[in-house]
Amino acid sequence: MFLEIRDLKKSFGNHYNQIQVLKGISFAAEKGEICVLLGPSGSGKSTLLNIIGGIDAADSGSVSIQGEKTADMSEKALTEYRRKHLGYVFQMYNLIPNLNVRENIEVGAYLSDAPLDIDELLQTLGLAEHQHKLPNQLSGGQQQRTSIGRAIVKNPDILLCDEPTGALDYITSKEILKLIEDINQKYGNTVIMVTHNDAIKNMADRVIKLRDGQIRRNYQNEAKTAAADLDW
Repeated sequence: MFLEIRDLKKSFGNHYNQIQVLKGISFAAEKGEICVLLGPSGSGKSTLLNIIGGIDAADSGSVSIQGEKTADMSEKALTEYRRKHLGYVFQMYNLIPNLNVRENIEVGAYLSDAPLDIDELLQTLGLAEHQHKLPNQLSGGQQQRTSIGRAIVKNPDILLCDEPTGALDYITSKEILKLIEDINQKYGNTVIMVTHNDAIKNMADRVIKLRDGQIRRNYQNEAKTAAADLDW
């Protein structure tokens, strides 16, 4: 199994007002799968994503990637692991304002020993003609495409997407979801995507439904819907 999550638990707060956000989460994902973590606000899905990404640490349990547990890594090894193997796409684009589209994507390329071809990636992203524009000259969708480009240029094993369409309108959201789908098919990255939008689960290979820090359902989609055909 490529990605394996075992009995993750996570609490916030002190002893007197402690809130348990994850209450023993276990699931696995294969290489190249699109896995959607679905649930309402407060269900623990973003916390789970942050632990998978090594941004946050669990109180107990483990995250293993190709048999290697992140908790067993030194801080230096964990930083190297994040740098080489993970790409992050957030709801807020977090672009560097004084760098143009191409330069923002190049920032991700510097983190990789074997980055993707930037010109080819700009074509895939539909950004070739906008590559010399600054972020404030772009639409929200173009900014999110740039953010995805920065994450994917280092060709990470896992692309972590936290509500990647949360700040976008319906048409642009579908374009971004199609782009994530295209990248998954072209480069074979495992995609872990957090969303509260129930329709997005239909494009996934695997769906993990969370509520109150627990998995309520974990299933594989027998008949996936293409991102372009999603409706909500």
